[in-house]
Amino acid sequence: MLASDANLSRLPFGQYDFERSFDEQGALEWFQENWSKSFVFSVVYAALIFGGQHVMKERRKFELRVPLVLWSLTLALFSIVGALRTGWYLGHVLITSGFKQSVCDQSFYNGPVSKFWAYAFVMSKVPELGDTLFIVLRKQKLIFLHWYHHITVLLYAWYAYKDMVAGGGWFMTMNYNVHAVMYSYYTLRAAQLHVPRYCAMFITFTQILQMVMGLMVNVLVYSWMQDGSCPSTWANIFWSSVMYLSYLLLFCSFFYKAYLKGRERAKAE
Repeated sequence: MLASDANLSRLPFGQYDFERSFDEQGALEWFQENWSKSFVFSVVYAALIFGGQHVMKERRKFELRVPLVLWSLTLALFSIVGALRTGWYLGHVLITSGFKQSVCDQSFYNGPVSKFWAYAFVMSKVPELGDTLFIVLRKQKLIFLHWYHHITVLLYAWYAYKDMVAGGGWFMTMNYNVHAVMYSYYTLRAAQLHVPRYCAMFITFTQILQMVMGLMVNVLVYSWMQDGSCPSTWANIFWSSVMYLSYLLLFCSFFYKAYLKGRERAKAE
């Protein structure tokens, strides 16, 4: 069930002209023809960050404090607005049509409010690669989880969007919300404002919850796909599950090493 424009216009937040006029069909057709270009972006990204590390090895690091604040703030504001718009739309579907419909319905890709933000989400995975350039130029530690996450999210988002697969509304809304908090945290840190340590722990914990929820959505899509009510493919569920499971393991490992391992060692001493 797809909520009508008339119903949506009477609800909180309404609908903006750029959301209403966005050509989602043209966007979907473009991704169906060009989604494989995400591999080109990924290869260029890998070459830049690892080549950049080699170049920076014998050079002094760049501070880039102001550019980093502006970069993080831009992504934080984008994610906050995206979280509000997609969260509102997903909430509307939940209230009016129920949980199963919110998972299986493809209206997230062509709904009057969410269609623009679904497209914006997928496209944002390219500029978000710029996060790593700051790490390289400032000569900070680049961990596997960071660049692996960036590449695989880009590849999967472009791959899944073109097929309007079930579960996408949940995946995108969760990611918008996590990024809203995460980039706000990065903005404060880049501005050298004091942020309690538990805030970083909370962000990593929400990322772990996101992965658990992602796996649960995949299980539901697989189950409901059997009776034809959830439009997806075996390949999509497989790759999505592999991605979410690998993230879950990596984020759990990161959480343990970053926040628990030191405490255990201190207690032992």
